[in-house]
Amino acid sequence: MDLAALLLPALIPSWSSVVLLGTFFAYLAAAGSILPGKVVPGAALPDGSRLRYRCNGSVSLLLLVALLGLGAWMDFLRPTIIAERGLELLSMTFTFSTLVTLVLYAAGCNSTSDSSSLKPHLSGNLIHDLWFGIQLNPQFIGIDLKFFFVRAGMMGWLLINLSVLARSVQDGNLSLSMILYQLFCVLYILDYFVYEEYMTSTWDIIAERLGFMLVFGDVVWIPFTFSIQGWWLLRNNVELTTTAAIANCFVFLIGYMVFRGANKQKHVFKRSPKALIWGQPPKVVGGKLLASGYWGIARHCNYLGDLLLALSFSLPCGLSSPVPYFYPIYLLILLIWRERRDEARCAEKYREIWAEYCRLVPWRIFPYFY
Repeated sequence: MDLAALLLPALIPSWSSVVLLGTFFAYLAAAGSILPGKVVPGAALPDGSRLRYRCNGSVSLLLLVALLGLGAWMDFLRPTIIAERGLELLSMTFTFSTLVTLVLYAAGCNSTSDSSSLKPHLSGNLIHDLWFGIQLNPQFIGIDLKFFFVRAGMMGWLLINLSVLARSVQDGNLSLSMILYQLFCVLYILDYFVYEEYMTSTWDIIAERLGFMLVFGDVVWIPFTFSIQGWWLLRNNVELTTTAAIANCFVFLIGYMVFRGANKQKHVFKRSPKALIWGQPPKVVGGKLLASGYWGIARHCNYLGDLLLALSFSLPCGLSSPVPYFYPIYLLILLIWRERRDEARCAEKYREIWAEYCRLVPWRIFPYFY
């Protein structure tokens, strides 16, 4: 009862949290539309059309951090404000994602478009349609919402981490564990935006409709659960040995090499099917499925890289508690579930070609294990 009495007031959004979130989204909308960036054509949709994505996330992120740094230096805002209002902002973003889902559903039901992006796909099951969405690429004032929300989630994750870091410095308990966690996350997020165009060839962008699953996942789940390790380190002191720190760095580097290398190979193959992979002509099954490089080692080897990276974010917290390992454990469950969905879809889509690919590449995620 006492815990509920403590948590409930903290979960009620204040006007300041509304302003913070609204300003953040307004900035992203303006920066995404105005700032220069490479315009990348998306995958061909069933009706032959292609969306175009302005990949200026890295410029938008750097400008945002610079503006926030300037604001903190001028005492216009406190760098610890997100760390101080974490539960409030969590509640606010959850409310926002729920409202957006309802608006998307209503707009989709009223859509008369026959385009692949906007044609509504109603299953007759309200819960299913709210969860998975009914339109592939809904837009608002010319902004592709699916791409927008992914960007918001990744930037939000960094802003939470930076605020937690500022709080750690303010409290005088900055540790090697916090530094490693922050460093790994910054490198991962910056890498995401440097290679933002690769996102345009992912399954979420190409095939998933926009519903509560993606909206909540992007604006709530990514920033608030991926930052659990930072919140935990604020309240727990971990003394890492030099050996443990070096081993942690190796896990991060190997994970990054596999994750980025696999995604890059897939993206390049889709754009240029004859491009060399590891200095050799690519092995292609049925003229469609890449079976070279990382994709000749495991059918979902990018998931392996992602899991190693997630583990590297948690290892700085030591082994005294399972709490910091929520993210890699959740990710393992999610990716196995997603891999099963992917396998079923590919088996149905490619049939004999997929069976041949599975014969050539028998491992799903973990070579010689799964």
